[in-house]
Amino acid sequence: MSRLSPQDPNSYSRPDQVVVSGIHITWTVDFTQKVLHGAALLTVDRKQDDVPHLILDTRELDIKGVKVEETGQGLTYVLGEHHPNFGSSFTITLPSDAKKQCKIQIEYETSPGCSALQWLSPEQTAGKKQPYVFSQCQAIHCRSLLPCQDTPSVKMPYTAEVKASSDLVVLMSALRDGQNEEGAITTFRFRQPIPMPSYLIALAVGALESRKVGPRSHVWSEKEVVEKAEFEFAETEQMLKAAEELCGPYVWGQYDLLILPPSFPYGGMENPCLTFVTPTLLAGDRSLADVVAHEISHSWTGNLVTNCQWEHFWLNEGFTMFVERKIASKLHGETTRHFSALGGWKDLAECIRTRGKDDPLTCLVPDLTGVDPDDAFSTVPYEKGHTLLWHLETLVGGPSEFEPFLRAYLDKFKYQSITSETFRSFLLEYYNGREATLASVDWKAWWHTPGMPPIKPKFDDTLAIACSDLCRRWVEWQLDTECPFTAKDLASLSSNQVREWLVQLQEEDPLPVSKLQKMEELYSMSGRQNSEIRFRWLRLAIKAHWTEQVDDALKFVTEQGRMKFVRPIYRDLYQWEEMRARAIATYESHKDSMMHVAAYVVAKDLKLRE
Repeated sequence: MSRLSPQDPNSYSRPDQVVVSGIHITWTVDFTQKVLHGAALLTVDRKQDDVPHLILDTRELDIKGVKVEETGQGLTYVLGEHHPNFGSSFTITLPSDAKKQCKIQIEYETSPGCSALQWLSPEQTAGKKQPYVFSQCQAIHCRSLLPCQDTPSVKMPYTAEVKASSDLVVLMSALRDGQNEEGAITTFRFRQPIPMPSYLIALAVGALESRKVGPRSHVWSEKEVVEKAEFEFAETEQMLKAAEELCGPYVWGQYDLLILPPSFPYGGMENPCLTFVTPTLLAGDRSLADVVAHEISHSWTGNLVTNCQWEHFWLNEGFTMFVERKIASKLHGETTRHFSALGGWKDLAECIRTRGKDDPLTCLVPDLTGVDPDDAFSTVPYEKGHTLLWHLETLVGGPSEFEPFLRAYLDKFKYQSITSETFRSFLLEYYNGREATLASVDWKAWWHTPGMPPIKPKFDDTLAIACSDLCRRWVEWQLDTECPFTAKDLASLSSNQVREWLVQLQEEDPLPVSKLQKMEELYSMSGRQNSEIRFRWLRLAIKAHWTEQVDDALKFVTEQGRMKFVRPIYRDLYQWEEMRARAIATYESHKDSMMHVAAYVVAKDLKLRE
């Protein structure tokens, strides 16, 4: 039986013995068979002279052959036993006369069930005429896309050549490097010179158009939404500049955005040079563009300085939440940063309530031995990690003292993959002579204790006061008295404040349906474009057992696949016993149109799998 690596509990690879230092990918996109076929040319470096094997990760790849590029010599290989979460080890016997470095070519094709890819028929796209395929490799799905050392501890540059129908456009997480059209087929070339982990390899193929939104940025999407995207993300360059002020130069060259079809399961994915984002951000008023600030922040926190394995995921996401909110402060003021952090704390509290305060996966640094990282994914690394950094900033004297440390940390560990202990050691080294300041930090409580953080920062709640006042008035209103509310109640609130008002109502006991009906009458809640507001309104309705809103809730979870929205609504409907069967039936009839990771976790939420 194949053994997982002692360095990474989610990978079979052994980069401590033989490491992949570069990849050249050649693919042909086959929409008929729903596969990519081609080859991966791996540059491999021996770290230990006496090691005879290269060990890679795969999942359901059809391996056609393995050879040394220079000589054409065929190499023997063994595929290990398949594990449903971790795939199979792929052990290649290196040539006995191999130099310190050699290039190994692996010819293969993906499977139609490749967990990294979602294939969409023309009917599932906005344009209805051309098919579409896109990838999502984080956390451990790249191994279903190509044979690789699928661990974030390994970083390498890559190049690629991808053939597709000339009716389509191919994009990757790399710089575009030209294309050649030969009749009905076009070959698109890409290069990514910056070393990066496998989970950041990304592909999208569809009928795509672009609009320029800045000196180094385009938005890409199907033509049906490209103008909406151009408006929504017009402030991208301002965010990039704010991030550079905090974090140092942006090294990736291009920063483009791809607005994906609705089934994309995340708010965004920080693929270098080409951030993937959900169309649920297209609110029409730029109120949800903070997700772009988050993905821009990843250009430093995650993509440049990376968690060495998924137990240390907070180093990616906690830091990114912290930088995202710093960008918000620079662009919109410090009270906006505090208001966002306050909302994040509430999201974390709900996550802990849902998972259970003793769930070991609510530790900031959990033990993932035998655990699929998809099962561990939650708000915890984002918000608990952010809270730790906020606390540390407060301890050392505020932003003027902590922001120079942040920049020094990013400069020190750029192009590297690190552990939480590496971060702590550098923190203590940087603040040498101020040990007493940091002595109060209980690292065990922060990193290895489940539940909420040991300390709650003091957030400025100025922007939340109006939300709290309106919430209190609705809760206290006696239905046998005259309605004190008007359609203008929400006029002075920002979209984010309306969202906070709904969050606060959700924290109260269920409201009578008649109150929600009055809200709908006055505020037209169901007609709002902002997906965050719609999501929270639907949850409020479900909590009140407002039966007439269930159809809209089920429509919402099937017209888009963002897990942040889909999972809580399915869980809420499952808890409502009379609606449980409808929720399960809806999932069963739509699961094939969901991306793998979303279908996998929702099945667990609905108790359909262990």
